[in-house]
Amino acid sequence: MDPLGTNHKDEKDTAFITVEEEEDEKDDSETTVIDGEEESDDKAKETEPRQQKEQAWAPTTYSKFGKEVFCYVGEEISIFEALDSYGAVTWPAALALCHYLETNVEQLNLVDKAVLELGAGPGLVSIVATLLGAWVTATDLPEIIGNLRANLLRNTRGRCRNTPQAAALSWGPDVERIYPRSVYRYDYVLAADVVYHHDYLEELLFTMRYFCRPGTTLIWANKVRLKTDLSFTENFKNTFNTTLLAEIGEVNILMGTCRETEEKPELDPGKQQEEEETRAGPRKTTGRGGGAKAGPRKTTGRGEGTRAGLRKTTGRGGTTAGPRKTTGRGGGTRAGPR
Repeated sequence: MDPLGTNHKDEKDTAFITVEEEEDEKDDSETTVIDGEEESDDKAKETEPRQQKEQAWAPTTYSKFGKEVFCYVGEEISIFEALDSYGAVTWPAALALCHYLETNVEQLNLVDKAVLELGAGPGLVSIVATLLGAWVTATDLPEIIGNLRANLLRNTRGRCRNTPQAAALSWGPDVERIYPRSVYRYDYVLAADVVYHHDYLEELLFTMRYFCRPGTTLIWANKVRLKTDLSFTENFKNTFNTTLLAEIGEVNILMGTCRETEEKPELDPGKQQEEEETRAGPRKTTGRGGGAKAGPRKTTGRGEGTRAGLRKTTGRGGTTAGPRKTTGRGGGTRAGPR
């Protein structure tokens, strides 16, 4: 039996009728109310702050053509997708990872665990993790956050012990400023079908390594399509202590843990220097022999906001867990497999 097909119902042909019926039944349009605050899908996209320039391949307009319906953890999950964005479509590795999480709850107990998903897309994996009891922060491009947030809330409200959060995240060294390690720590980092035809694989690996600290488990599901998938897999294995958890159809699910001897993740030296020069601006003369200093500017930590669905170190040896309001700043790197 194919685990990628048994939990899936395709309702694209009758999508618009189905959407209207669902809204009538639930009296729940795209506008949702959380903690007394109204939010809408369109408003979320319009007001989402942006940390970096949009990529040329990242569309900003959504054309909804229907919904996909999945069944996991005993629940029916409705996922609205977009016609013109790779990042708003559910890909095979996401289905495989959901199946694995659902059928291996003893090995991977997510109850009250802080979980971060990279490249969450329409949010299926994050929804399943939330249904399994986790505190989830789902991240992706700012343009995708509105649809992602709507899917999360539509499928978890009233069903889960914890409320999932959506936050924009850009891959690469900028995560050090937005997610300082002294504050943000995750038990699990999930990623599905985030390796494909884009030029940000080094930034993706940097981000994975940054969040995968001692005590963190990284779970990456991927369907191999291109040679870049194979080279990234080798780099992944060279970066983490890795274990092949499962092979489901054409999808491999790998687990990575931090190597204790590693300290701070670094990009390729050429890219690292380029990133530093871009953030630092013009070189400053020291006045001591004509030397020059360059590098990233020191951040004050003011105005950065706080992210959601994770544990925060209190500085007194304890941690607090729970959803927090996201600022939506930053921008992930997400296009999609072919």
